[in-house]
Amino acid sequence: MRRPGFLTGSLEAKLKMGRDYAKLLGGSGGRLVLSLAYFTAIANVLTVSDFGLFATASATGIVLSRIAGLGFVSPLYRAATRKPHLVGIYTAGLLAAFALSLPLVALGGALFFLGVFAGDMGAAPFAAIVAAEVVCWRALEVVCIVNNGMNRFGRASVLVVAGTGAKALAALLFAATAGREGGLAAWSLFYLAANGTAALGGIALLYPRQRLRWRPALYRRRAADSFAVAGAEVLFYLQSELDKLLVLSLGGPHVAGLYAMLMRLVDLTALPVRSFNMMAVQALMRRPDRLDSWRVRWGVEAGIALVSAGGLAALGLVLHVRPTLLGANVADAAPLVLMALLVPAFRNLVEYEGELLYARGRTGVRATVLAFLTVMKGGLLTLVLQGGEAAGDTAWVLGLNGVFAALWLASAMSTYMALDMRRAPVARPA
Repeated sequence: MRRPGFLTGSLEAKLKMGRDYAKLLGGSGGRLVLSLAYFTAIANVLTVSDFGLFATASATGIVLSRIAGLGFVSPLYRAATRKPHLVGIYTAGLLAAFALSLPLVALGGALFFLGVFAGDMGAAPFAAIVAAEVVCWRALEVVCIVNNGMNRFGRASVLVVAGTGAKALAALLFAATAGREGGLAAWSLFYLAANGTAALGGIALLYPRQRLRWRPALYRRRAADSFAVAGAEVLFYLQSELDKLLVLSLGGPHVAGLYAMLMRLVDLTALPVRSFNMMAVQALMRRPDRLDSWRVRWGVEAGIALVSAGGLAALGLVLHVRPTLLGANVADAAPLVLMALLVPAFRNLVEYEGELLYARGRTGVRATVLAFLTVMKGGLLTLVLQGGEAAGDTAWVLGLNGVFAALWLASAMSTYMALDMRRAPVARPA
């Protein structure tokens, strides 16, 4: 009998998936335009060094936001996907877990600041940027996650676009008022206000209206999985954002600024792929056998790689012809774009494979794989950055392709071995 693949199913189901993905892409397209406006405005108002510090502090906040809530977003998402009537119960649990996790977030933030940022930026701007990511943007993400789980993709897309629009508007207002004279300290307050406004609006208008109910017995049963998800999420974002921290530590704020601009352009081309990843996870949560075929597996991976590299190639060619299209500061990073052509392909594939493990419930394996990738990435990046200093100012950019290729190879081998071991039949004793 033919196994159902990831892309098989009834015509009606395929059309529904196509409509849902179109809604997500609509949100991604709007977010792409607004993100580009936001990036262009802030990257050219701040100095390159200040932009590097801001991007690295924001990356730190993203890592710390995965500690907030202790992974309880996972059971909330599963409830929204399978049993939406329990959203009120799991929302109460998430709020309690968030309150319990705040001391850990504060401790982690203090350690990051003392270890990486002290001497380059003040504590107040750092705290404001981290709070914007941990409290405000994470709350907006939770609203989107719950709406996506309930198949309200249009609402989630609108909220993502609105949140990105709020940051773009804040960047434009900052450029028109405080500007470069206000510097990083002033921008951190604008950034916090924009994220806070977006989060409050999303909660008030788009979060499901259910009464909060306290059910400790349910939370205890989900605690182990939640902690594993939190660990995996922290490790995923640590390995994802570790490069910014290392570049700041080894190369200084100016090189960190150039690198942050390059990776921001890479991120912009990844938005459609992330929408696909979310759809794939939901499909696998409902039908775990969809990805058993190796032909389907490699077909999906090849598609992600081609779309990712093609997006960056198109952007790189445009910037090659018009380097100042996104402003004078970004023009300094424009020549680097085509040098890092394969980075988004391998980076997005590692993210996709992590989502596959989550969809199959392999949270412990996912955490282990991400821990290994974090150590591997740190070591390879250090070698590339130190070797690049000796070879030339931008030689390290070419080395990034090899770093991310190695990470993808390790991730793919680990992910598919784990998935196949899970479904392999267990021999019964005679």
